[in-house]
Amino acid sequence: MFKRLLRMDIVPVRTGVGLLLLRVIAFGSMFLKHGTEKLFTFGKMAAHFPDPLHIGALPSLIFAMLSDGICTLFLVVGLATRWAALVVLVNLFVAWSLVHHFAFLDKATGGHGELIVVYMAAALAMLFCGAGPISLDALIAEERTSTVDEESRVPVS
Repeated sequence: MFKRLLRMDIVPVRTGVGLLLLRVIAFGSMFLKHGTEKLFTFGKMAAHFPDPLHIGALPSLIFAMLSDGICTLFLVVGLATRWAALVVLVNLFVAWSLVHHFAFLDKATGGHGELIVVYMAAALAMLFCGAGPISLDALIAEERTSTVDEESRVPVS
C-alpha cells in the first residue's frame, strides 16, 4: 500500500501530456512576456539592447526576437522542437552568463537569474525529449510514415 502511495499509482503516467504542459506553460509564458515585448517594441528596444557577443545591438536583438518571439511559439505547438529549444537555450545562456553574470538570486539584477535557469531547464528538457506525441512534430512524422507506407506497397495484379 505504501509503495503505491509513494509512486502515486492513482495518477496515470502520461508523458505526452506532461511534455505538452511543459511546452505550453513554460514557453507560452516566455512568449507572452518576452516574445511579444521584442516583436511589438522592436524599434524602442533596438536603441538600448545589450550587445554581449559584440556583434552589434541590432543583430543581438534580432537573435533574441527569433528566440523569444518565434522559437517559443514553435515550442508551444511542438514544431521543429529540438532546433527551437536549442536556439532558445543558446539565447538564454548568453543572457544569463554575459548580461546577468550568472546571477541566480541577486536582487540587484531584478531576480531574473532564477527564472532564466527555469527556462533553460525547460529548453534542455525539450532538447533531450522532443515535443512528445501531442505536437505538430509527431503529426508530421505520422503523416510522413503513412505516406512512405503507401508508396512502398506493391500493387497486386
